[in-house]
This record gives sequence, structure tokens and C-alpha cells, in this order.
Amino acid sequence: MSLDLVFKAYDVRGVVPDELDAGSTRRIGAAFARVVAAPSVVVGHDMRPSSPELVAAFAEGVRAVGSDVVLIGLASTDMLYFASGHLDQPGAMFTASHNPARYNGVKMCRSGARPIGQHTGLAEIRELAEGGDLPGSPALGRESTADLLGDYARYLRKLVDLSAIRPLTVVVDAANGMAGHTAPAVFADTPVRVVPLYFELDGTFPNHEANPLEPANLRDVRAKVREVGADCGLAFDGDADRCFVVDERGEPVSPSALTALTATRELARHPGATVIHNLITSRAVPEIVREHGGVPVRTRVGHSFIKAEMARTGAVFGGEHSAHFYFRDFWFADSGMLAALHTLAALGGTDLPLSRLMADFERYAASGEVNSAVADQAASLAAVERAYAGRPGVELDRLDGLTVSGPDWWFNVRPSNTEPLLRLNVEAPDEQAMRRLRDEVLAVIRT
Repeated sequence: MSLDLVFKAYDVRGVVPDELDAGSTRRIGAAFARVVAAPSVVVGHDMRPSSPELVAAFAEGVRAVGSDVVLIGLASTDMLYFASGHLDQPGAMFTASHNPARYNGVKMCRSGARPIGQHTGLAEIRELAEGGDLPGSPALGRESTADLLGDYARYLRKLVDLSAIRPLTVVVDAANGMAGHTAPAVFADTPVRVVPLYFELDGTFPNHEANPLEPANLRDVRAKVREVGADCGLAFDGDADRCFVVDERGEPVSPSALTALTATRELARHPGATVIHNLITSRAVPEIVREHGGVPVRTRVGHSFIKAEMARTGAVFGGEHSAHFYFRDFWFADSGMLAALHTLAALGGTDLPLSRLMADFERYAASGEVNSAVADQAASLAAVERAYAGRPGVELDRLDGLTVSGPDWWFNVRPSNTEPLLRLNVEAPDEQAMRRLRDEVLAVIRT
């Protein structure tokens, strides 16, 4: 079976068994063990029906080349990162995140949760997996199990102490994903009363897609918050590494505002520290970081760029517009649950409702990501550049696609890596100005 379709920029992902099966996964496990060259690796998985079979095959491949395997069973992706850091072992997490049930995949990392991407080992793993047979000798490595859920929950509560906050009622929509497994442990013995939505682990996602980036998938949590008069709502994706927040009115809080809020909390603990933000986050983020004495650093979109820049600069925190949040105290890895705890700690430390608390962090109007199907990405991008180059007071940069900035507005257009799409994000001082600029740029892209 060719692995062309399943090796992506940051992970392995495909339809089971058409694109990814036990045989190919066994080869990937052996290749992974060879590349990381560690005596032991830790493996977790989500609730997808195909996960147990793929985990068993992967472990077989790892053991075939002489490495031991520690199986932690059901886990969120950030729990696997915790295991990799806590045990100081390379790790593999079987999940396809928010993809439909027929998909599965594996996110791999080196010891200490250090990322593996195309240029940091993934290409080598693919080459070895495609080219080689497994050793013919019996498995050399040993297999053991470990229950780390309690250790994971205690570690997060140590990083963000909720014990002294006022009582909060919080709706948590797990989307039948892994937050249904981890949230009860994390919020146990805290002043947070959880109102659960879809905590039953079910990899067929019977209630709605496990992708809170899509507004339709927030309908249930928004309605439940209003119904029960909750202080806020949390919505997780399938592997619970991303968390979206809605306020007491059921209105979504932008991930950029959460990035700014969390940055202020981390800067209070680490004055003058560096905070990473990708170029799609609101202009408010670097403004607020500077106002609180921090050093903002802008990066390309994507976790491999964020993590690499965090490691290079020693940044205390990093945030993305897609609700991925990265923490130095969490081995520079991302954790939706840890971001949620920061939000609840901030809310519970004040008498304000969340909408009022977040108002200071929501300074501009944003379009969200608008996709356009185009016949020629490069030609469309060049047309946008021609339309704005040379305008007075306008600056262009090409860190990731094309960013065009004016005195009080900006937009970014960047090509999708996997589809014939251009992705547009726009920000302006108010809704009317944002819509006007958005429509102006779209007219150029779609001509």
C-alpha cells in the first residue's frame, strides 16, 4: 500500500482501511522506532473504532525493531504530550482529530513532546516505511501499560490552580470525543460544576462533527449555556487538543482574544517573556502583549513553526487563530484543556461575566477564514498583490502567503496546502469596514 496519501505536513492521516491499514501502520511503527532511536515509546489513542487495531499494529512494528512500548490507552492528544514529557519518551497518538469516523491517523513526537514534521523526521519515517520489510525475528521489545489520566489531571491543576475561584457552572461539549474522558478527571474537586454534553465516547460522532471551528458545531453548546444560565461553555474537537469558548450569552469568544487573555496571565508570572502568535491572530494580540511588558513574535501558521519558534526564543506561551494554544510549562506543546483552565481561572477570579471580561481583548472586527476555489493559486495571489502594491500607507509581506497591512486594517491571503483554495482573513476597526475590505479582496481573488 502506497503511503503517498496519508503522510501530511505534520502527521499521518487517511481513510481506514483503504489508505491506512494494519500492515502499513506496522511499517510506520517500525520506521518511527528507527528514526527516534529510543529504548521505549509511549502510545495513546482516541475513541475511533479503528484505533485499537492500528495501535496494536504500530506497537508490533516498534517492538520488532527492539524498542519497548508503553500503552496508555484512551487519551486526548495533549494527554499523550503529557505522557511524552512526563516519561521523557517519544510518543504516538492515534487520532484523526476532527475528521469523520472513517479516518484515522497518528501524530508523532520525540521525547519531551518535541514535534515531528516533514523536515524534522516525518519524511524519513515515510521513506523507511515505504521501503522496508519488518525484521523476520520475533518481537524484541516488551509491551506494558500505564494509567496516566490522574497524573495528567493533577499536572494541569498544578499549572492553573482553580481552588480559590468562585463557583462556576460550565457547559462542556465533548462532541463524543476525548474530552468526555479527560474533563471529569481535570475538573474533579474544583469549584467548577460541569454540565456535560456528549461525553459518551463514540468515534462515529452521532450528534455533530467534532470540529468547533465550524459554527454549526457550536449550536448545542451555545443553546445549553443559555438554557441553564451557565457562566460559559467549552467546546472541544475530537482529540481535545483544541478548545473553543462561548460566553454567558452563548456568543463565541475569538481564539485571538483567548490568546491575549492567556498571554497576560503568563506574563504576570513571567514578566518580560516572549509570546508567540501566528500572523492570522488579531492585531490586538501583539498590542496587548507589549502593553503587559512582553515581547510578541509573529510566525507562520502551523504548529511546527510555532513550536520551533517557541523553543528558539524560550517563549512562555503561543497562540493560533485556530484555537491551538502552546505552553512552555507543557513542554512547548499545545493543550486545549490548559487553555480552558486559564480562561476559567481568569473568570473565576473576578465578579464580571465572561463577555465583560473579554471585552478588553476584542478590539477589532475579524472576518474569520473565507475560502475561495481558484484555478491557479499563484495567479490569483499575484492579482491581489498587483491590486494593493504601491498604495500609500500600505505594506506587503510574504511570511506566509501575502499579508497586506494598512494603518488600521490588514488582510492575509494564503494558499491551502491540500486543496485548490485561497484562504482569506481580514481585520479592520469595525464590522462595516471589515466587510467592505473583505468584499473588495474577494472580488480580486474570484475574478
